[in-house]
Amino acid sequence: AFAVNPDEVLADPALEARARALSAELRCMVCQNQSIDDTNADLAKDLRLLVRERITDGDSDEAVLNYIVSSYGEFVLLKPRFTVKTVLLWGAPV
Repeated sequence: AFAVNPDEVLADPALEARARALSAELRCMVCQNQSIDDTNADLAKDLRLLVRERITDGDSDEAVLNYIVSSYGEFVLLKPRFTVKTVLLWGAPV
């Protein structure tokens, strides 16, 4: 079940859909194996509100993710980006 509270939902359905999609990509730093969309942890709620704030301010999806990664590090992404730093992570299963 989603943990998004009714007071967090954006009035514009398109913007809310973007917020939900981005929230599904972000790890709850408290729960660690759940997205911020799936948990009621206080930090997850704060991140959900931050995502919605950045979207309503006109940021692109990539800009929102970059902003959050700059604050919390790559670990906040449930699916790490393919970079020089993560090549070993992506190549290890092979």
